[in-house]
Amino acid sequence: MLSMKAIHTVSLMLCIAARILPAQISVSLTPSHRSPVALGTVITWTASASGPNIGIPTYRFRARAAGEDFHTVVDYGPNASLDWTTIDREGSYEIEVTARSGDATQAMAASAVMVMTSLAGGNGPEITATANPLVFIYSAPPCPAGQSLSVQFTSPEGYVQSTPSKPCSGFSVNFYLAGMRPEAQYGVQGISAAEGAVAVGPSLTLATPSISLPPSPPASIVSTNAPAVDGVLLQSTFFSPAVATDLSGNVVWYYAGNISYLTRPVEGGSFLGLFEDGTLDPSHQFIREFDLAGITLAETNAARINEQLSAMGVHPIGGFHHEVRKLPNGNYLALADCERILTDVQGPGGVDVVGDTILVLDPDFQVLWAWDAFDHLDPHRPAILGETCTYPAGLSCGAFYLAPLANDWLHGNALQLTTDGDILYSIRHQDWVVKIDYKNGAGSGNILWKLGAEGDFRLAGGDFELRRHDAYPWFSHQHDPNFQADGVTLMLYDNGNTRIAGDPGGHSRGQALRIDEARREAWLLLNADLGVYSSAVGSAQLLPNGDYHFDSGVLNIPPGSANFGAQSVEVTPQGQIAYSIQFGQEEYRTFRMPDLYTAP
Repeated sequence: MLSMKAIHTVSLMLCIAARILPAQISVSLTPSHRSPVALGTVITWTASASGPNIGIPTYRFRARAAGEDFHTVVDYGPNASLDWTTIDREGSYEIEVTARSGDATQAMAASAVMVMTSLAGGNGPEITATANPLVFIYSAPPCPAGQSLSVQFTSPEGYVQSTPSKPCSGFSVNFYLAGMRPEAQYGVQGISAAEGAVAVGPSLTLATPSISLPPSPPASIVSTNAPAVDGVLLQSTFFSPAVATDLSGNVVWYYAGNISYLTRPVEGGSFLGLFEDGTLDPSHQFIREFDLAGITLAETNAARINEQLSAMGVHPIGGFHHEVRKLPNGNYLALADCERILTDVQGPGGVDVVGDTILVLDPDFQVLWAWDAFDHLDPHRPAILGETCTYPAGLSCGAFYLAPLANDWLHGNALQLTTDGDILYSIRHQDWVVKIDYKNGAGSGNILWKLGAEGDFRLAGGDFELRRHDAYPWFSHQHDPNFQADGVTLMLYDNGNTRIAGDPGGHSRGQALRIDEARREAWLLLNADLGVYSSAVGSAQLLPNGDYHFDSGVLNIPPGSANFGAQSVEVTPQGQIAYSIQFGQEEYRTFRMPDLYTAP
């Protein structure tokens, strides 16, 4: 264990060492709190760098527990500070910052140690507040090896949520509790398990406070039908904090960090999001994983990714858009945009064309695999409806820089690792869902097939045979296509822009298809009229009871008004809406979940 005096001495020695090296920079690292602090205390680590020819420095922050390897929290970027904490276990943690000169030719590191102390009381578990008024820390004293511990918390109405279990390891065991509405009293109990035996810990009472969201949560309209399963609705809102509500519209969690929108929840209780701003350079376009308390777990930016792409001989990206998700092995799958000036391809002379780059990143957000659409798709097939982007790009387009106007050629909006190790990629402006030969990193990147109008599959059977009057059964401008665990059932949100361009009175649809890759046949299992038209965004999910969840992210409430909002619905296998809830603001995606720890 290092004292604060020793920490400052280490920092000073690093600074002195930096100064005696020619043309090197010096760096220091200062915490906002003196060591030790209790687990869960948010510490702001601030770096300061100086030196000749430093230019505009970039900073990388890494962390590790005593005896473990460093992991990257924030890769090289413009921010000189990091808000950090942990509830993993008590003990010593080392935080390291590396500062680089603007031209990346000079670098120097400094580090400091922070001792985190237990929150658990000597006589039993304790509950502690966090900076988020709807998130709490449950801390239990050390438990015997071979046991595991989880926590259940119960609403006044009897709705039970559970945390994931954690093994006993000789340290206190800590959990974030989240998913509770304000101004309510919850019962909380630890559940221990060992060799098939289950024991219930002491019962604690938790009274949640009132909250004030910036801005206030939107009003909701709820149908009279009560859904049967999954009592949390996670909502990825635009221009306001991401929120989760219960199915009556009461806020039970929120994240007020500086992301543009949330992309996916992660199993275990973390989330992924991204930031887009077309007026800023690539170093400010980032993707982030964060926990229930809002603490950043991992982050990188487009400029840092471009350094790695350059070394691989891959064109740079402008920024991230629409998708980042975590893979079962801890890697990340992310969607970015790239652009080229093409001559006499999508117009006379030179035209700026925006395409897509697909990235696979390791747990430290280092590039493992990159796929550039310009190498695998034909740019002579322009966007179906001729969509363009105007500088500076808003959230509807990825960041681009080469011209004031660009053709939005592909506008990919979803990625998924398939059960056979390939990548499913949704291309909105081509009205296609395609499968890419990835083979868990060993694939060629070639397009294996295209699903949709003018693609490789015949639409046949099932609902299609019953709806021969449907002039356009194929999806168009779709969102969130995803295979289920069987590898053959595909769900998606059919925005229907191409279909509705010829039938302005049409609605968006929720679709499920059975895909026979060998025969190149797609069978419509569900083709539900959702009763509204959402010209953009949306999500699709199969629920545990066999019903379907669809989110219409951009619509008018009421129809014809300028009050844009969103609607989430539960649809039966017969295509009937069993439950709906509307919100007075736009949403990118929504997810039905039993709790905030269990990703769909």
